Amino acid sequence: MQHDALIIGGSFAGLSAAMYIARARRHVCVVDSGEPRNRYAAHSHGFFAQDGSTPAAMLDTARRQVAAYPTVSLRRGRALEATRTTDGFAVTLDDGVTLKAARLVLAFGLRDELPAIPGLAERWGHSVIHCPYCHGYEFSGRRLGVLNVAPHSIHHALLVTEWGPVTFFLNGGPMPDDETLAALKQRKVTIETTAVHALHGAGQTLQAVELGDGRRLSIDALYVGPKTHANSDIAERLGCEIDDGVIRTDAQMATTVPGVFAAGDITRKAHSVTWASADGVTAGCAVHRSLVF
Repeated sequence: MQHDALIIGGSFAGLSAAMYIARARRHVCVVDSGEPRNRYAAHSHGFFAQDGSTPAAMLDTARRQVAAYPTVSLRRGRALEATRTTDGFAVTLDDGVTLKAARLVLAFGLRDELPAIPGLAERWGHSVIHCPYCHGYEFSGRRLGVLNVAPHSIHHALLVTEWGPVTFFLNGGPMPDDETLAALKQRKVTIETTAVHALHGAGQTLQAVELGDGRRLSIDALYVGPKTHANSDIAERLGCEIDDGVIRTDAQMATTVPGVFAAGDITRKAHSVTWASADGVTAGCAVHRSLVF
């Protein structure tokens, strides 16, 4: 069957795009691996009318609502290859099936590369978090830490002070320059130079950061802005332009390859379910208009 649109990725961006394409009475297929990036989070915050909901429950509801449209098909799997055809695109899945569509929406998302510190991964999305807007309110006024993992970690430390007192763990990294030190001092950020050895606490809670010299500092939440990687290299192989890890799109979420659109975290430096969903809506509408005009 030739679909009007094929969406690679069925999380907030992909399902939002599918909803709008389906409401335009076009045939759309969503291929999803079932591994959304925020599956580790206990709750999702800041999404209109869903504040505090679990991401899994939100996606389950969205899948049921999208699947209710007669022109939608949802398929579990992973897209391995996408090639241009005379009338659109052919996408090969990990089960060997090839799907065809006139338009392609890339919404396969990102995965996080967490620091290899004992006790960190099992607390990810609970007391080890990345976004103060998404999770910071719940730790307001408590003992907060920011782990140095990249140059933007300094910005992270300065921002997180809006939610409580911050210790910036350099984790063996170099001391900031004088100008940055002055900014951190002005924001009353405490700097800890010793490398982080492990995290401790009951279950998924965080109670202390153990340092390399054996000291333990009491911390209730640790902010980490990890490296991210796209879940697929299909965009590059199709020839889409990539700018510093972000797929280049225009205001309609169209990539630099005609007929290919992209939405969600793979198109932004800042990430949230609200932005992902909004990008999906934009992409879905743009796909339909491209089919009409």
